[in-house]
Amino acid sequence: MKIKSQKDFFSGLMFMVVGIAFAWGATTYSVGSGARMGPGYFPLMLGILLALIGSVITFKALVVETESGDKIGKWAWKPLFFILAANFLFGILLGGLPSFGIPAMGMILGIFALVIIASLAGNEFNLKGVLVLSVILAVGSYLAFVVLLKLQFPVWPSFITG
Repeated sequence: MKIKSQKDFFSGLMFMVVGIAFAWGATTYSVGSGARMGPGYFPLMLGILLALIGSVITFKALVVETESGDKIGKWAWKPLFFILAANFLFGILLGGLPSFGIPAMGMILGIFALVIIASLAGNEFNLKGVLVLSVILAVGSYLAFVVLLKLQFPVWPSFITG
């Protein structure tokens, strides 16, 4: 059997693997029924749906002919690195790493670092636009999570707030 579209085939496989992993992980929770859903019901259904979508995409990649064959290109290492690094740094800044003596720097600083580092993944960098986006995301996140949802996030660095 010949793969007619490599991009679709491998993205379908990725969807199937992630969907199966979510569905399998959801079985460790109480699933319940449609009328009385447990905490594992939604992730189980979402995982099954994602695996089904992946199956359809993978099947179409094997059956439906495409013009160019959609070959997989080279890995985009720079964007991959900066996006992952931005998310890791956000997590570290938000909660700190007490085992390494790194204090929590809070949500606001974490969002600024996340946006600035993630913006380095692209081909263009506009500091003014990045800072405007950082302010908008920081204010929006503060209003949504701290004010409206009343979640207990460290907002500012721990050495400032006590």
